[in-house]
Amino acid sequence: MTGTHDAIILGAGAAGLMCAAVAGQRGRRVLLIDHNRTPGAKILISGGGRCNFTNIGAVPERYLSENPHFARSALSRYTPRDFLDLVERHGIAWHEKTLGQLFCDGSARQILAMLLDECAKGGVDLRGGVSVTAIDHADGLYRVEAGGAVARAPALVLATGGPSIPKMGATGFAHDVAKRFGLKLVQPRPALVPLTLSGGEALFTTLSGVASNVVARCGKAAFREAALFTHKGLSGPAILQISSYWRHGEGIAIDYAPDRPAGWLLDAKAASPRTSLKRLLAEDMPERLAATLATQIGLEGELGQTTDKALRAAAQRLKDWRFHPTGTEGYAKAEVTAGGIATAGLSSKTMEAQRVPGLFAIGEAVDVTGWLGGYNFQWAWASGWAAAQAL
Repeated sequence: MTGTHDAIILGAGAAGLMCAAVAGQRGRRVLLIDHNRTPGAKILISGGGRCNFTNIGAVPERYLSENPHFARSALSRYTPRDFLDLVERHGIAWHEKTLGQLFCDGSARQILAMLLDECAKGGVDLRGGVSVTAIDHADGLYRVEAGGAVARAPALVLATGGPSIPKMGATGFAHDVAKRFGLKLVQPRPALVPLTLSGGEALFTTLSGVASNVVARCGKAAFREAALFTHKGLSGPAILQISSYWRHGEGIAIDYAPDRPAGWLLDAKAASPRTSLKRLLAEDMPERLAATLATQIGLEGELGQTTDKALRAAAQRLKDWRFHPTGTEGYAKAEVTAGGIATAGLSSKTMEAQRVPGLFAIGEAVDVTGWLGGYNFQWAWASGWAAAQAL
């Protein structure tokens, strides 16, 4: 490893592998270092082992950042179609699931093998199981000490992600290095993460394992997908999505009857006065959830014996059921880290630090966080590609 390279990339995850492969194939001498022995650990576990490798709807509006326009340049220059072309060139069969999510027909290992093959084509020097012990910068070169050896290069790329899923080896290393070089951070926090409940709302934990199709809202954000009750609180795609927008102290609203029109309970009373709210709700959701909601609302008798005022109130509560989460399940259960290296200090075209020549930051380490469903992989591919063009 000792010697001078054109670029040193720290982190052999999605963004780092992409950046290394593209830069290597552009003729750059690239050293790629990761403290894990196996590269692409998060790639291998993604999508239930089938890797939700991108989303055809990956537009800038579906990413969170203090600068919502920052991701536009990279995403427009390396699109989901570009990555899909790469997948198809490697003969990897794929399929589209709901909401534009693209998955391998086979295994996530195919995506990792593809990226490693692309790195090999570019002559990338990949070193796994090596921990970085020192980084400094002098005379236009970055000096990285790792595994008892020293490497130097005019460019250093931070691609080690954030602290989400620490059991996979994730840390805040990129954030720490960025701060040492004077880059600012947007406070990192767990995102795409289950929410926790306590107090009077804890009774819903008796529904652990029950899921239902809902609309979850927080502020102006709204997502229609499944919500799952857990022994700690709320999870499922709708909740993971809304968690990225949620802040401590805020409430979230759940619409348990997204397909029911205004006045539906009054119409049901007129049509079937002897039916009950529980029975009606069970047409749209699991019986256990229907029973719990009816009990919580206090309407367990026949609709015909219930006042119109009470039915209107029940319908409104079902459309806007409020929870006040006490927190999240933290980085251990978060799929990604929101926040990170502030985009204000980076070039949106090259991902290079504006005041620290030769220092780049890509992927999850940066304050750009996508929705659930392949968006964060697409940011990894696009930001890695953008940085590689400048190395």
